[in-house]
Amino acid sequence: MKPALVIDPPDWMAAPATVAVMAALTADGAGVRFVGGCVRDAVLGLAGRDVDIATPDPPDRVTALLEAAGIKAVPTGINHGTVTAVTMDRHFEVTTLRRDIETDGRHAVVEYTDDWEADAARRDFTINALYADPDGTIYDPTGGLPDLEAGRLRFVGEPAQRIEEDALRILRFFRFFAYYGQGQPDVASLEACEALAEQVRSLSAERVATELFRLLAAPDPMTALSMMAAAGVLQQVLPEATRLEPLHVLLQIELSADLAPDALLRMATTVAAGEATGLKLAIAIADRLRLSNAQRRRLSELLAPPFEIVPEMSNHEMHVGLYRVGRASFADLVWLNWSRLGVSVSFMPHINMAASWEIPKFTLRGDDVTDLGVDQGPEIGNLLHEVEAWWIAGDFAADRRACLRKLRDLERQVAGGSAAV
Repeated sequence: MKPALVIDPPDWMAAPATVAVMAALTADGAGVRFVGGCVRDAVLGLAGRDVDIATPDPPDRVTALLEAAGIKAVPTGINHGTVTAVTMDRHFEVTTLRRDIETDGRHAVVEYTDDWEADAARRDFTINALYADPDGTIYDPTGGLPDLEAGRLRFVGEPAQRIEEDALRILRFFRFFAYYGQGQPDVASLEACEALAEQVRSLSAERVATELFRLLAAPDPMTALSMMAAAGVLQQVLPEATRLEPLHVLLQIELSADLAPDALLRMATTVAAGEATGLKLAIAIADRLRLSNAQRRRLSELLAPPFEIVPEMSNHEMHVGLYRVGRASFADLVWLNWSRLGVSVSFMPHINMAASWEIPKFTLRGDDVTDLGVDQGPEIGNLLHEVEAWWIAGDFAADRRACLRKLRDLERQVAGGSAAV
C-alpha cells in the first residue's frame, strides 16, 4: 500500500504502553500498523480510545513476541486471529491480517494473510479501513479519507455482500452515520440496509442492544433513527419506537440544560406508552434486548411511572415525588414528560428542586412501636404507615420527637378501641 497522508502522531501513539507493544510486535522485523477506529479518530483529531493493531504474524507468533517482551497475551478472539496485549493497565487488540472465506451473517471463518489490501477488503466501511504507522503515516486502500472528509459513510466494496457477511453491519451503518455522517447517506449502502433489514433478526440480543445504545448515545441520533425507521430497520429492533418527535425535544432540552446524553432515557421518549400499556411495553423491550435488571427497572418506571409529573406542581407535591422515587428517578420522569410536552413548557423548578432539596428519612422503626408494648404482628406496620402518612402530609416537617408523640397518640387510640370492644 502507498502512503496517503502523514499526520502528527497523537499522544496515544507515543504513550509508553503503546511503544512497548509495538516494539515487541516488530522485534522480528514484521510491519505492524494501527488500524480502524483509532486511526480514523486520529485523522479527525479526536481523542484516542481503544487501540487496535494489525500484523501479518499469526496469533501464535504474536503471543510469543509479546510474552518474550514480558507483556501479557490473552487469546480473546483467537478463532478470528485476535490476541489482546495487556501492559501498564492498557489493553491492545492485536489481530492478524485475514480474509473471510466463509460467513453466515453472524460469524466468519477466516484465513490468515500477509496482504494488507485483502485485509482492508473484508472490513465494513471505508472510514474504518485506515491503517497507520507509528510515525503517523496513513494508508488508505479503500478511499476512506475522502469519505471521512465529506462525511460520507460507505461500505467497502459491494454493500449487500458486506451485510450478508455480518448482518450487524446494518445497525453499524446507522450508528456510524450518527457520529460521522453528513448530508445525504450513500444511496447504495442505504438501499442494501433496507433490502436486508429482516436479517437483523438473526443477531443476538446483546449485539443488537450494544449497537442500539451506542447509536442513541450519539450527540444527535435523530437523522440516523429517522433513516432507520424509513428503511424498516428500526421496526426490526425496536418496534415500540413509534414516535421520534419527543426525542427531538429532549435533544433541545439537553443542550439548554447541559444534560449528558442518556441512551435509555432517549429510548423511552420514542415509546408512546399509555397508562395501561407502559409496563407491558417496558417488559417487551427489556426481554427482547435482554436488558440488565437495573435497566429493566428504570425503563419500567419511565414507561409506567408511579405518579404523574406535570408542570404545575406545588413544592409539597414535588417533595412527595422525590421522597417516593428518589432524586434520579424523579429527574428521569421530569425529562421524559418535558420531552412529551415540548420545549415551550418549563420544568426547571422541578429540576432545581430535585437538585437542591435534601430528601428526608423517616426515622421511626418497628422497635419504636414494640417499645410501646405492641405485640409483633401487622399492627406494627399499620401504625408506622399511619405516622409516615401524617409526616408526609405535613411536608416532612415533624422531627423524630414529634413523630414519636404521634405514634403514642395513635397507639392509645388503637388500644382504647380494642378495650372498648
